[in-house]
Amino acid sequence: MTTRLIILNGGSSSGKSSIARALQTQLPRPWLTFGVDTLIEALPPTVRDGSAGLEIGPDGTVAVGPTFRELEAAWIAGLAAMARAGARIVLDEVFLGGPASRQRWEQALRGLPVLWVGVRCAAATAAAREAARGDRFTGMAADQAESVHRGLVYDLEVDTTHRSAADCARLIAARLDCPPPTAPPPAPS
Repeated sequence: MTTRLIILNGGSSSGKSSIARALQTQLPRPWLTFGVDTLIEALPPTVRDGSAGLEIGPDGTVAVGPTFRELEAAWIAGLAAMARAGARIVLDEVFLGGPASRQRWEQALRGLPVLWVGVRCAAATAAAREAARGDRFTGMAADQAESVHRGLVYDLEVDTTHRSAADCARLIAARLDCPPPTAPPPAPS
């Protein structure tokens, strides 16, 4: 059975989105990319900025409430359905709840072949990227650099502190069991 999902878990500004885009250019078949940021952008402001939804503290810490969890469950089920329907998906995630976050995905993806990838980045490097981007909450990258990996075991870990997204994508691609696309039949003469 060939891999249907690549789940990249890492803290904010660790390089997950860049790795996902690099994978799209390196893999022989089309892969869709989605990320927790896609879900957050889709939330109405009342959920994105409230204690029942998603609350980001002044120090960059993130708390999630029951309304966010309800919508997240639908999001997870939807992506699992897409993978079951034949889509290949690279998911850029942040497991704020560690093993409990991963378990939500494992339940929805039961029976699907998944490559679990830990994307690590030194806290200082992630914080510098966060500051350079200018669109992140200060402190989030440093807070998440290690915490999102606690208690988790991966099929593969990559570290973007000193390795490019393209190099990390090559390491991930080498671990996949995806056959190359079949060549189209020759045109009749």
